[in-house]
Amino acid sequence: MTFDASPLDPRLVDRLRRVRLLAMDVDGVLTDGRLYFHADGGESKAFHTLDGHGIKLAQRAGIEVALITGRDSPMVSRRAAALGIAHLHQGVEDKLPVLRALCRRLALDLDQAAYCGDDMPDVAAIRQAGVGISVPGAPDYIRRQADWVTEREGGFGAAREICDALLQAQGHWDAVLDTYLHGRA
Repeated sequence: MTFDASPLDPRLVDRLRRVRLLAMDVDGVLTDGRLYFHADGGESKAFHTLDGHGIKLAQRAGIEVALITGRDSPMVSRRAAALGIAHLHQGVEDKLPVLRALCRRLALDLDQAAYCGDDMPDVAAIRQAGVGISVPGAPDYIRRQADWVTEREGGFGAAREICDALLQAQGHWDAVLDTYLHGRA
């Protein structure tokens, strides 16, 4: 059984083959962008398990994953730790310098990075990454800057869609699927 990437432009698939780093914003990409503030002063956000499993699959295939977010949140730290994401950058307003520094640290060219974001602090990283990605809920002027806008909304499988496309483009999809079909996960 093969993943059907036919909706993606073949030129985009070629660029996805080069990606060795997937960097993403959190609010609006890994969540639906809503923040819940509680009377006791706490806050919460919801993460989708599909996204988490996709991130784990991408990491197993050798793709580095990074979160670069403008907010500083203990929930994001906890989610990153649960997923084994070593590259967590919080409280970042200007995402592009962090993406560039991360690429240098990993000995990657910027065109080997994919970046997904949904708002103004993300736009420079979206434009400069090898593959710039946004989500349907982003403002139109942000989506227009991206090479690809996912079909799934942020917080509802957008990251999984990206991870699946990366795995397929890089030739890992059949092996991943075979592992689960034959119970060797």
